[in-house]
Amino acid sequence: HWVPWLALVLEIGETVQILEKSEGKNNQITFSYVHLKKSTVTNRGLCETVVPLEDPIITETTSTLQEWGVLWKQLYVKHKVDLFHKLRHVMNELIDLRRQLIQGHLAQDQTREIKRHITVRLDWGNEHLGLDLVPRKEFEMVDPDQISVSELYKLHVSSRHCGQQSTNQGDSMRQRHGDGCRVPVSHHLFINLKSFTYNSISEDADVFFSLYDTREAKQISEKFMVKLNKNGGPKNPEKIDRLCALFTDLSSKDLKRDLYIVAHVIRTGRMLLNDSKKGPPHVQYRRPYGCAVLAMSDVFHTITDLKEEKDFVLKVYTCNNENEWYQIHENIIRKSNTKYSAPSTNYGLIISLQLLRGELEQIRRENQAVFNRALALTRKLGFPDVILPGDTRNDLYLTLERGEFERGGKSVQKNIEVTLYVLYADGDSLKDCISLGSGEPNTSEYRSFVLYHNNSPRWSEMVKLPIPIDRFRGSHLRFEFRHCSTKDKGEKKLFGFAFTPLMREDGTTLSDESHELYVYKCDENATFSNQGLYLSLPCCKEDFNSCPNLPANLPFQRSPKETFWVSTILCSTKLTQNVDLLALLNWKAHPDRVLDILGRLRQISGEEIVKFLRDVLDTLFCLLDDNTDKYGPLVFQSLVFIINLLRDSRFYHFRPVMDAYIQNHFAGALAYKELIRCLKWYMDRSAEVVRQDHIQEAMRALEYLFKFIVQSRILYSRATCGMEEEQFRASIQELFQSIRFVLSLDSRSSENLVFTQAALLNSFPDIFDELLQMFTVQEVAEYVRGTLGSMPSTVDIGQSMDVVKLQSIARTVESRLFFFPESRSILLPVVLHHIHLHLRQQRELLICSGILGSIFAIIKTSSMESSVQEEVEMMVESLLDVLLQTLLSIMSKSHSVETSRGQRCPQCTAEITGEYVSCLLSLLRQMTEIHFHHLLNNFHSKEELKEFLLKIFCVFRNLMKLTIFPRDWSVMRLLTSHIIVVTTQFLSPALHKNFSEADFDFKVWNSFFSLTVLYINQPSLQLESLGPAKRKKVLDKHGDMRVMMAYELFSMWQKLGDNKPHFIPGMMGPFLGVTLVPQTEVRNIMIPIFHDMMDWEQRKNGNFKQVEAELMDKLDSMVSDGKGDDNHRELFSLLTQLFGPYPSLLEKIEQETWRETGISFVTSVTRLVERLLDYRYMKTILYMYIRYIHKLSDLHLQAEDFTEAAFTLLLYWELLQWEDRPLRDFLHYPCQNEWQRKENLSRKILHYFNKGKCWEYGISLCRELAFQYETLYDYQSLSWIRKMEAAYYDNIIEQQRIEPEFFRMGFYGRKFPFFLRNKEFVCRGYDYERLEDFQQRMLGEFPQAIAMQHPNQPDDTILQSDAQYLQIYVVTPVSDISDVPQLERVPERIKSFYRINNVSRFHYDRPFHKGPKDRENEFRSLWIERTTLILSRPLPGISRWAEVERRELVEVSPLENAIYVVENKTQELRTLISQYQHRQHHGNINPLSMCLNGVIDAAVNGGIGRYQEAFFDKDYISTHPEDAERITHLKDLMQEQVHILGVGLAVHEKLVHPEMRPLHKKLVDQFHMMRTGLHHVSSSGPGLNVSVLALIGYVLADCPTPSLSYSPLNLQGSIRHSSSSLSSHTSSEAGNLVIMTDGLMGEHPEEALHMQVGLEKKAQTGSPSLPDKAKHNREVMILLPSHRERANNSMYYNVAENGQNNHMQRALLQQVSPCKPCTDPHMNLPEKGHFLMHCDAFHHQNNDPPPALPVRSLRKSPLHPIPGSPTSPQSALGGSNSTLSGSASSGVSSLSESNYGGQYPDPGPIRNDALEPLPSHLWSPPDEYLASPYMHLHYGGPEIDSMDPVRPFHYRSPASHPHTHPHAHTHHSLDSHSHGPPPHHHVPTHDKGLNLDESTVRGTSATSAPRGLLDIIKKKLSVEQQDSFTLFRN
Repeated sequence: HWVPWLALVLEIGETVQILEKSEGKNNQITFSYVHLKKSTVTNRGLCETVVPLEDPIITETTSTLQEWGVLWKQLYVKHKVDLFHKLRHVMNELIDLRRQLIQGHLAQDQTREIKRHITVRLDWGNEHLGLDLVPRKEFEMVDPDQISVSELYKLHVSSRHCGQQSTNQGDSMRQRHGDGCRVPVSHHLFINLKSFTYNSISEDADVFFSLYDTREAKQISEKFMVKLNKNGGPKNPEKIDRLCALFTDLSSKDLKRDLYIVAHVIRTGRMLLNDSKKGPPHVQYRRPYGCAVLAMSDVFHTITDLKEEKDFVLKVYTCNNENEWYQIHENIIRKSNTKYSAPSTNYGLIISLQLLRGELEQIRRENQAVFNRALALTRKLGFPDVILPGDTRNDLYLTLERGEFERGGKSVQKNIEVTLYVLYADGDSLKDCISLGSGEPNTSEYRSFVLYHNNSPRWSEMVKLPIPIDRFRGSHLRFEFRHCSTKDKGEKKLFGFAFTPLMREDGTTLSDESHELYVYKCDENATFSNQGLYLSLPCCKEDFNSCPNLPANLPFQRSPKETFWVSTILCSTKLTQNVDLLALLNWKAHPDRVLDILGRLRQISGEEIVKFLRDVLDTLFCLLDDNTDKYGPLVFQSLVFIINLLRDSRFYHFRPVMDAYIQNHFAGALAYKELIRCLKWYMDRSAEVVRQDHIQEAMRALEYLFKFIVQSRILYSRATCGMEEEQFRASIQELFQSIRFVLSLDSRSSENLVFTQAALLNSFPDIFDELLQMFTVQEVAEYVRGTLGSMPSTVDIGQSMDVVKLQSIARTVESRLFFFPESRSILLPVVLHHIHLHLRQQRELLICSGILGSIFAIIKTSSMESSVQEEVEMMVESLLDVLLQTLLSIMSKSHSVETSRGQRCPQCTAEITGEYVSCLLSLLRQMTEIHFHHLLNNFHSKEELKEFLLKIFCVFRNLMKLTIFPRDWSVMRLLTSHIIVVTTQFLSPALHKNFSEADFDFKVWNSFFSLTVLYINQPSLQLESLGPAKRKKVLDKHGDMRVMMAYELFSMWQKLGDNKPHFIPGMMGPFLGVTLVPQTEVRNIMIPIFHDMMDWEQRKNGNFKQVEAELMDKLDSMVSDGKGDDNHRELFSLLTQLFGPYPSLLEKIEQETWRETGISFVTSVTRLVERLLDYRYMKTILYMYIRYIHKLSDLHLQAEDFTEAAFTLLLYWELLQWEDRPLRDFLHYPCQNEWQRKENLSRKILHYFNKGKCWEYGISLCRELAFQYETLYDYQSLSWIRKMEAAYYDNIIEQQRIEPEFFRMGFYGRKFPFFLRNKEFVCRGYDYERLEDFQQRMLGEFPQAIAMQHPNQPDDTILQSDAQYLQIYVVTPVSDISDVPQLERVPERIKSFYRINNVSRFHYDRPFHKGPKDRENEFRSLWIERTTLILSRPLPGISRWAEVERRELVEVSPLENAIYVVENKTQELRTLISQYQHRQHHGNINPLSMCLNGVIDAAVNGGIGRYQEAFFDKDYISTHPEDAERITHLKDLMQEQVHILGVGLAVHEKLVHPEMRPLHKKLVDQFHMMRTGLHHVSSSGPGLNVSVLALIGYVLADCPTPSLSYSPLNLQGSIRHSSSSLSSHTSSEAGNLVIMTDGLMGEHPEEALHMQVGLEKKAQTGSPSLPDKAKHNREVMILLPSHRERANNSMYYNVAENGQNNHMQRALLQQVSPCKPCTDPHMNLPEKGHFLMHCDAFHHQNNDPPPALPVRSLRKSPLHPIPGSPTSPQSALGGSNSTLSGSASSGVSSLSESNYGGQYPDPGPIRNDALEPLPSHLWSPPDEYLASPYMHLHYGGPEIDSMDPVRPFHYRSPASHPHTHPHAHTHHSLDSHSHGPPPHHHVPTHDKGLNLDESTVRGTSATSAPRGLLDIIKKKLSVEQQDSFTLFRN
């Protein structure tokens, strides 16, 4: 029964050999699935091979497809998708082509073409898959054993272009005739008319296509005619889809012309298209309609590939004036728009074009479907470039040019129609001899088209007259002229005619020119039955002059004023227009003119001669027979001229005609005598004549001259039975003596003689085949040897002549003569002599290699002949040594040039090297043991033998070290290795015999050992890396050649004897390298050699320390060099086998006396190898790590992720140290020390950080580099890096950076890869990339994924599903920027960077209602579930994404959520307003409008009002006492938002478009409502601390500006305070009030109130003399919002209108707080309490004068001014140069008193925004103030002794000011949230000041403290100061 485990598992295409077939149902193969084919079995036995009897290319295709199938699947696994799809397509093509070959239903040409396609695809696939190149010959694999190595090399070179094989063989015969004999390739244009769409003709039409040369203004082709019916279809229904033509015989020169396809449309119908009255309907006229053109240049640009068919549309234009019809195509091409018009509708001709190339017959075979469609062959006018012998034509092309006719008494001009007839001599009309165009049948008459009312018509219409040759003589053309009446009858009245005969009396035809014909009058009654009546009349002016005596009574009278012009072109192979040619052919009629006729033969065109070639040759030899002495030289010259004419490429195809003539028609039996005599005479005179043109022409014609000579002698011998044989041989002998004489002349002084010798040498090999017809092979070989031997040596001739001589020798070797062994033995010595001379002098190496290759190919094919051994011996003696020398020279030059300059010497290319290597290998392969024996015994001395061995060993080593053959030339490499090992086996006995014992030569032996080591280690012999099939194939063919060479190595080592110590320990390393070969037999062979080395070292030194040291050093070197990279652990296993257990070196050591030392040695070596490998492993891992770093960086750079690329390279940067340790080249880094590499890497990282706009990260690296440069005193680099650091700071402040979005991605489902499956990541998006874009990008990368539409965590069903779920949503970065100094004062541009960079925490919110939902206000119950994602590494980093490590979940209360929402919206407003202040939106105000409208409108209609209702309610406050602080915070944030909205409205008012003014007014009104509602809520709550917005002099938008009085004490600045900042601090013991500078703000902003103070000695309130700038610069004092949580942003930058930073005065009003001691002598302090005012101003820049006050510049981050109020009048906003006019919060709140009762929370941080200062001339401080950097106002206070010590305030003095404060300062670090009174501070005493009574201050109640305190202050002021202070109090 059937046993399943005995079944064969087969794949399609595998071959099964059926050994036995037994009967039985269960023992049969299912033959329906198996194809049985015949086969042969080779190597019968266990290793027999089944070879199917089929086409070898089918077998190769089958095996190749099987091999590709495995590799094809691996491509998919390796993600090589592009090659995967390409290879699949090629494999499918191969399967289809193989099937066609197997079917066998193909013609021979088709089979050849399919084989070519198969081989091209096989080679393509092998190349792209890295497989071996297959050498082919005639599309089939070659057997390397059957051809020479030289031929195998050439097949390798050409196998990639297998299609060239056929063309190369065809061209080889033509190359012997020089470059001029290249046959040009013909082109053919296929045209197919698909449709002619038109609506206005409605009549039949004829369309004529032709090719037109616009540069020469002539038509170059016949016309292709298409007849169409009135519907636009073919008139003949059978021609549907068959309206196609082929314009043939276009040369490459024609295609370079300015060609156009021209289509003329002639309609057939009424005279006028739109006038039915003109002519009856039954009368049809041919009338011009339109024309279309198409530039062939456009066609060639569109059609890129041959045989590609493309469609084109030709628009048909009509002629505006019929007088211009003859040149309408020219007008359209020149675009003369006034002379033609386009139709109203867009219609025209739709054609398809295809360009074909090659012979017409070949195209007919390849495109049978096209030719079966009634294809119209449209020929070229005139003969093509290639004239084929069988091409018979007799076409006369006639063009009706124009006419001049009389009006004939009519009032209007005539409508003239011309009718053409072709008449024979008997008067009968020739039938079907007129063709209007190809594609339509011929006619017997032709009617021209009619031009309306035109007596001077110009037709320019061409017709073809294919008149039979036998009817041409005696025929004539008659033209009849008729007037076509348009009256009712529509008669056509005859009024004249013209005629012309086709041949003249001398036998020539009409010349190719224009002919002016006479017009004879006649009428309709005239009869032409007797044509003799008018043929006797002159037809033209030339006829009239030739017959002056004409009778008076002529039958027809000529009209003297009427003429008619026609032009003709004759294209005939039987007729001629040449008088000289006719005279030559009819020489017997004029025998006295023969010499003159022969002299003019050169003037006859080649076309005329080749047409009548046989007749001309017969005439010449007839003349030669007639009178040899008289006509002989001229006939010889004429014959030479005709022979050389056939060398022209146009007439090359006539050479077979000449050959056929010589073989079949030539009858000049005596001609050989005269031809030999003339030829010898020419040669003998070559040394005397200066002009040698005629001699050179004779030399070029040598081949056919010898053909005539030999054929003439054969004819003579036949006729005379071999008479005069001796005389003929003697004459030939003498002729060859003359040839040798010419060649032996010294041509160095005569250029003409050089050309003569070159022509002779080029033609000389062509005569061999002719001589073989008359002489034996030996005789011809003797002639040739003598001729070649007569040539001078290379030193006596120039280089050009040298090349010609070698080319002649090469063609001699390739000739049939050289294939005969008899002749080869004669010719080979002289050929080898010349090659030897050239190789010695290193001249023309490429040609010499070609000659040698041909010789070796012939010898290989003749290797069975006995004479071959002698020829090989001859070549060994002559060539072997010089070949070795040449190869060494070529290799050394090639290596030195490539390594030194990276260029190649022209003589040292890989091609030349490969050629000579193949020649050497061919010679060595042909040598047998006898040849080697003779070679080695023929050396005269051992020195010569030594030199030879060194040369050949050196060449062999170079063959293995240099890449002579590409890696995929496996056949060539294996054959080379085989030849080397065989040669080495023949040479090693001579080495041992001659250089051993006493004659030992270390150099030769060392060369031999080096060769063997290199040989065994060469990559092409490492069979372990090959596939099983290929390995088996190599082993069957050559065996393991490494083992063969290893045995040779071992044998020679044993023969060294006592000379072994010379190679110890030098060869230890190389021999150790041999043991790395993973071949057991090779290692076993090497064990005794290592034992020998240790034994000899022990004998010599008593130990083997040298061997041990060398071995360990080499092991270290090998491991460090990465030997065994693919599997480096294998090295240890190999050496363990070598030094470890049996069979190993250890066993041999145990038998020696030095056993213990040896075992210790082996143990230490084994331990060393293990340690080295461990070290190399770690080093390899580090190198891999660095390599992957750079690969990742490159990937980032390709994606333009520059920041990630910089972070990636930082990983390598951190591995490097600032040391001078040298580093070797690695990746793209050169050899350099570690410091240099780290510096270069730092610069590259800085460049990437700069491109990624992450300058903050680059700054630290700049500082690191700066430190290194400063350490090395490299100040130039230090300056550069400091400038870069400064530029980075500028970029941070000035350049805009886009904040990217961050997206959380979850990959759920088992279909994702392991590294993504059920994991979540956070990705940093690209600039401007939003959620939709990112989601689309991710779905593009995972097209099978399903996007989840909710943020909820997936359940197990999704996690374990066999699908892909992708969850993406936006997350918010949570940044910790507490380490940023002075956080409240950091500009927004700086803080925005830290918010989104170096972030590892992200959160997202999910709203929900806890408990029942509040129906009245849902915000009370709206909680937030906040999920925080903690990443494994911060972003950005080495990747744009990072994995989520863990997540945290918290719940946010409704109040906290309200704080968060208001805070975020305020921040968004700040950022947007800042961008508009910087003009970053370029005029587009829509985002600002929408943002303001969204906030204000929401606040009016709900918005923050809903928060007020929810959280400011009494019930909520009472039930949630723990939220008091948060409620206060929320209230502060609302006030802050109101302030920011005011700023935004001010900016909006400046930028808003006039059309958007209503929206702005609506926003302002709603802003009032919002502010009112917010203020009402803020001031109505009992017990709440309400922030007060203080405004000075604000003006409502809807009322006029009031008159305000300003004192010199102008308060400029922003003051932010709460009730606690006034009450709690005022009620403290230290009730001193200090006005300080802005410099103190940085440390304690929450304890300060800011204002700017301007001082003036006299009040200038509203003074008319005040400058306009000062009048409009009426600053306000504003209480700015809290910045406890929100930092200032760039909107507070102080930028003036001119773009420069404004300088402002700042003042700080503060209760007793840390202050800077004042040293002004003009100030004093009261005993108790004091006020101190510091005025701080910026320096003015540009043209503004500096302020009079001494000032101190702030640090480089000035704050922006607050723009004017949106409710102020336009004049207040725009009338000042200041950026601020009016209040930013005008109308929000007036200066009101607050309820200060109770304890309130700590105030928020103080804003330090600044406003523009008053002009500097308004400041007039006392002169003594100029000494101090600050200006102080002092008020009296208590003595300093009664106060606690003060910790001075510490600050950094700006570098821009040269002065420093004279006192040192320290400060308290106060907590902004601390409660209770501030500490007492020590204040120094001043000489002057304003004193306050401390008791008065302390006695003031808390509720009246602010007002009462200010009144007390005023009393202490002077009179001038009181007026100014009044404004401050109010």
